Order: sequence, then structure tokens, then C-alpha cells
Amino acid sequence: MNLRPYIRDILDFPSEGIVFKDITPLLKDPEAIRQAVDALIDLIGNQEIDIVVGIESRGFFFGPLLAARLNAGFVPARKPGKLPAKKISVTYELEYGTDTLEIHKDALQVGDKVLIHDDVLATGGTAKATCELVEQLGGEIVQCNFLMVLDFLKGVEKLKGYEIRSLINY
Repeated sequence: MNLRPYIRDILDFPSEGIVFKDITPLLKDPEAIRQAVDALIDLIGNQEIDIVVGIESRGFFFGPLLAARLNAGFVPARKPGKLPAKKISVTYELEYGTDTLEIHKDALQVGDKVLIHDDVLATGGTAKATCELVEQLGGEIVQCNFLMVLDFLKGVEKLKGYEIRSLINY
């Protein structure tokens, strides 16, 4: 199944000049969801995964579905103020300013094999910060898995040294 028809472009969102890749048409179609999950699982192959780390917030759509299929746990990487227990954080650079991601200190065990998932890889800052969080806790990143990669933003360059897979490249 070709998933591109299920992703629509929204011009000037969230700000002028941005073309937002909206996956809500995909999310409302049960067959498209099934096909997307199957294809994302195929990207992993037969690699062992203990934990899927989903990046806030759109990594929460497919991350738990992948975890269930992989018989793995799911861990959210969240914006500040969203996690209730002891946590670690990484602050990273954006085009204009900084942002921060957090993960619970007890989210991973040393040596856990981790799949990092998000719906889109754009500039790579958020995914790189998530990799840093996982590695601070002793997790081993097996793969960074995306529904789509926006190649023109060169986010893959920030993730050198990691296995990057996606279903769609723009």
C-alpha cells in the first residue's frame, strides 16, 4: 500500500512558510494504520527490541503499536513538566532558541535494546536529543525509525552513526 496519499500538506502551519505533513488522514483509516505498522515492523527486520521510545507527541501514535507487535515495552520521551517521576533531560538547539526533552530515570535498564520512533525526521534535533537520553540511561539504540524523513532538512546528518529507517522520503 502506498501511504503517500494518506499524508496531506497543510500550508503555513504552524507558521508561515512551513508545509506541515499531516498524518491524520492515515490515522483515521484502519487499513492504512495496519499497513503502516506492518511496514514499520518490516524496517526492523528480526532485530531484538526491548523498548520502543516514542518522541512527543506524534511518536506516541505508532510507538505503542510497534511495541505491542514487538513484545517490547513503550517509553515516552516528553517535553518538560509532563513526567511525574524522577527524570533526566537534554536541552537541544532549535533554529531559533532551545527546547528540552525528558525521560524517566527508571525507563531503561543498562543494555536494553531500543528502537526510537517518531512520525517525522525533520532537522534532527529532537531525535538526537532522544538518542542522548537513551544512551545516558545505558540503552543500546538499535534503530531510529520514522514514518517519513524530510530529506531537504538534513536531519539524518545529526544522527550519523545510528541506523535510520523510514517508510517515506520527501
